[in-house]
Amino acid sequence: MTGHAEISTHGAEHILALILLQLAVILPAARLLHVLARRLRQPGVIGEIMAGIVLGPSMLGAWFPEVFHTLFAPATMLPMSIISQLGLLLLMFQIGSDFRLDALSDERNRRAVLAIASVSIVVPLVAGGVIGWLSAAALAPGKNPAVYSLFVGTALAITAVPVLGRIMRDFNLARTEVGAVAMGAAATNDVAGWTLLAAISAFATARFSIGQTGLQLGGIALLLAVALYAGRPFVHALVKRLQGPADDTLSPAMMMTILTLIFCVGLATASLGIFAAFGGFLVGTLFHREQHVVAAWERQVGRFVDTLFLPIFFTFTGLRTDIAGLTSGSDWAWLIALTACAIGAKIVPVYVAARRSGLGPETSRTLGVMMNTRGLMELVVLNVGRDLGVIPTNVFSMLVIVAVVTTLMTAPLLNRTLLRSGNGVFARTDA
Repeated sequence: MTGHAEISTHGAEHILALILLQLAVILPAARLLHVLARRLRQPGVIGEIMAGIVLGPSMLGAWFPEVFHTLFAPATMLPMSIISQLGLLLLMFQIGSDFRLDALSDERNRRAVLAIASVSIVVPLVAGGVIGWLSAAALAPGKNPAVYSLFVGTALAITAVPVLGRIMRDFNLARTEVGAVAMGAAATNDVAGWTLLAAISAFATARFSIGQTGLQLGGIALLLAVALYAGRPFVHALVKRLQGPADDTLSPAMMMTILTLIFCVGLATASLGIFAAFGGFLVGTLFHREQHVVAAWERQVGRFVDTLFLPIFFTFTGLRTDIAGLTSGSDWAWLIALTACAIGAKIVPVYVAARRSGLGPETSRTLGVMMNTRGLMELVVLNVGRDLGVIPTNVFSMLVIVAVVTTLMTAPLLNRTLLRSGNGVFARTDA
């Protein structure tokens, strides 16, 4: 037994040493490209994702394979993934605490959220499903065309709430009306998207059950109802007991309570199949009115999250991406078709839905651009599809490029729409 324990300890020490080395490489690279992206008027998150692509199989792995495989050994991927997911949870809490629920008290804004969320998932899902069905024979021979098409449609339908939230923070839109509508629509879109993903995954593995899906939807509704009607008074009572109204730092008990709530609600949402990150977002919305607590969190924890966890999270996304697998002209033609479908099926329907909901043309254009952001969430869908053997490697690479392109185009288009509406330009406050 002692021998096995020693081997286990030595193995753990080796993995820890590799992770420390990875962090020593990832953090400076992510920060360098973050600053470069900001100077190019792109959100810092784009630089962090690009740092992962540079350090990943697309570049470092292609040019120096031995260095890549030594530095990013498979044994370290699970611990790094867990660290990145913790960062995502904390980011989503910060986004939720900035989320202007009061803006959604307006009837017009509530209609806009529902309309935008509906078209932003239905239209890309149908369009992506059609292009998936048409491409199945050429790109996914031997795969179930129905399941493959549904995965393609879901990947195009999703909106990246974490990336959108980070972009909104960069543009100082988190506390604006348009930011509240966009985040409300994106959050609704993603709840529907994750539920759809869970159902499709169950169908792909022959485990689909109408009863199980009904229980999942019922659990989501119950969780939201508890948060809506009991969560905020509960949080207010906790803050009143654990945190003084004039305190500019979080008490240890308050910080522990916030973290415990984030992890528990994250566990609940993960159990319901809608991604643990939404637990962090939901808890954040409960703290929105406790602004002295939110401000203290930003001072004590927010900077640490921005400096450590988020670069790891976004860089890890890039590390899992290999864009060197497209070799034929047919592959590139399908890539162009998928990209055009992804962009058109998001921006145009969202603009129309926003205008029909009574929003102005500039606001509607801004919402269309923001809802076109995919980033990590599409990558999660793709990884599920790849792990289930539904999405081939070449299609995975194409859709990764679609995710990166639609995210890259958000900042310049958003900057342009904000300039035209007179609402300001790209904020370079944290470069």
